[in-house]
Amino acid sequence: MAKPYRIPDFRKLYPEASEEVIAVLRTTERKMQYQEYDLKVERTVVDQENRTVEQIPSREDSYERMLEQNVQFAEETASAEEQALQNIQTQQLHKALLLLSDDERDLIERLFFQEQTEREIAAVYGLSQNAVNKRRKRVLDKLRELIKDF
Repeated sequence: MAKPYRIPDFRKLYPEASEEVIAVLRTTERKMQYQEYDLKVERTVVDQENRTVEQIPSREDSYERMLEQNVQFAEETASAEEQALQNIQTQQLHKALLLLSDDERDLIERLFFQEQTEREIAAVYGLSQNAVNKRRKRVLDKLRELIKDF
């Protein structure tokens, strides 16, 4: 298709084609124009009686342009099955955390809930960062084993 909104003269292009074929070509060409141009162009509608002008946005737009216009998108939510599995895993994790010693639970709380670094925790406990790292690995392995048992 050379130009938008211009349907070629298929009779000149295909003089031997029947009227049915020409009709199908015209219909197909118009459908292609609709897909390639009409959906992508915003329109202005003027209402003479009410003296209003309405801007109708294109039905197809770029993600970046929509973000610039602060368009809100629907949040992708997890399915009911995924939410149920996540709830079960959370319950198992809480049960496993209760089975840890106070020192182990304190380490996990500082690392994952208070978001402290291993170096910060090492300074609090008077240990090396490497020692805190080894304890973290040991506690996480213990949690994995406890969760498997549930």
